[in-house]
Amino acid sequence: MEQKTARLTVLIDPTKKKAFEELCATQDVTPSQVVRKMIRDYLEQHGVSYANQPQHPAS
Repeated sequence: MEQKTARLTVLIDPTKKKAFEELCATQDVTPSQVVRKMIRDYLEQHGVSYANQPQHPAS
C-alpha cells in the first residue's frame, strides 16, 4: 500500500460520476480504491515502474 498520498482532481460528467459511485457502492469499494487500481493496472500494462511497486513472484 502507498505510504503517502497525493490528490488527483478529475473532471467527469456528473451522470457518469453518479453511475460510477453507485456501482462502487454495490461492489463495496470506494471510488478512490477503484481509481488507484486502474492507475496501477495502466502503469503495469505499459511497463512503467515506480518506487513502491508491488513485486510479483517469479513464475
